[in-house]
Amino acid sequence: MSDSFGISRQETLLTSHIFAVERRTVSHHDGDFTRDIVIHPGAVAIVVVDDHDRVGLLRQYRSSVDRVLWEIPAGTIDAADCDARATAERELLEEVGVHAATWSKIVDVYVSPGWTNQIMHVFLASELTEEHRSPDGPEERAAEVVWLTREQVREMLDSDEISDATLYIGLRHFLEVDDVP
Repeated sequence: MSDSFGISRQETLLTSHIFAVERRTVSHHDGDFTRDIVIHPGAVAIVVVDDHDRVGLLRQYRSSVDRVLWEIPAGTIDAADCDARATAERELLEEVGVHAATWSKIVDVYVSPGWTNQIMHVFLASELTEEHRSPDGPEERAAEVVWLTREQVREMLDSDEISDATLYIGLRHFLEVDDVP
C-alpha cells in the first residue's frame, strides 16, 4: 500500500517546546494532496504495581479537555532522555515518587496516526522503592496519586470513568497479568 504513496514536500508550520506541526505534500497516482501532521518525539506510560498488587494511577487536570482525568504515569521523551526507558524511569519518580527494580515492555502504540506520528511506549514497572516525589509543573504538583486493587480496577473499567486510551490499555494489561514480579 505505501508503495503508491510518498511524501514529496515537507514544510514546518509551527514549532513548540514539545511538538511541531508540519504540512506534508503526499504524491499518489490519483494526484498530490496535503496533510498537516503533528511531529512528536514520542512518549511513555507506566503501569506501576506495588508489593500489595495495586496499580498506581493519577488524577490530573488536563487543559486540553479542561477536566481532571484518571491516568497512568506518563511523559514525553526529551532529547536528554535518550530512550523510552530512561523517560519512564524519570516520569515514575517525578509523578509517583518511586523507583522500579523490574521493568518490562507492554506495547508500543501510535496515539492517533491520522494526525500525529506520536508513539506511546507502555511499560510495566514493579518491585518499587519509595523516593521523594518531584512533580514538574502545576498540573503534576496538584495531581493525586491513587493505588487501586484489581477489584477497584474492574469496577473502574465497567464504569464510564475512563476516557484515556493509554489508561485503558494499561489497566487491561494489569488485569491480564496474574503474577507481576
